[in-house]
Amino acid sequence: MENVFIMDHPLIQHKISMLRDENTGTNEFRKLVEEIGILMGYEALRDLPTELVEVTTPLETCMTPMISGKKLAIIPVLRAGLGFVNSILTLVPSAKVGHIGLYRDPETHAPHEYYCKLPENIEERIAIVVDPMLATGGSACAAVDFIKQKGGKNIKFMCLIAAPEGLEKLHKEHPDVQIYVGHLDRCLNENAYICPGLGDAGDRIFGTK
Repeated sequence: MENVFIMDHPLIQHKISMLRDENTGTNEFRKLVEEIGILMGYEALRDLPTELVEVTTPLETCMTPMISGKKLAIIPVLRAGLGFVNSILTLVPSAKVGHIGLYRDPETHAPHEYYCKLPENIEERIAIVVDPMLATGGSACAAVDFIKQKGGKNIKFMCLIAAPEGLEKLHKEHPDVQIYVGHLDRCLNENAYICPGLGDAGDRIFGTK
């Protein structure tokens, strides 16, 4: 599928396998998510625009590339998406951070918005939506919809694990969005959880149940 990137780097796969282990504790889980986010962010930001600027080195003055235009907008889907924010900020410290709050109806699994605050000039920024799990695709599609309604045009989506159903839905509804997936899992179960998955990412990042 065009605009879909499934990660195959051994480091990413190794760390995701550690995340899956039910014995991996909160502190280690949180650190692993951040490390994977840095590795995936490196790939997701490969096409950032650059421009030549003048820099004086200890030896001479030269023209050298730096990131151009408005800075990034990192937009985590609350709450699990917060686990990826520091990853992208490590790579691009000047990025702005917005937040989209969604909850999933326990009966219909449909997403409902309860909070949406985006950085100013979102139409001029590259927006990276981060959410560890792409399950049904409902929340991801809703988040992208909100950003587009606010004027966002250049949008990327980054997740740790995706189910085929969610990946297909997001790609079908938003074919212009670049989707970066750490690992494509087998399927969704009857409760719309990804299998084999890693459980509830938010609970495991924040130590809640």
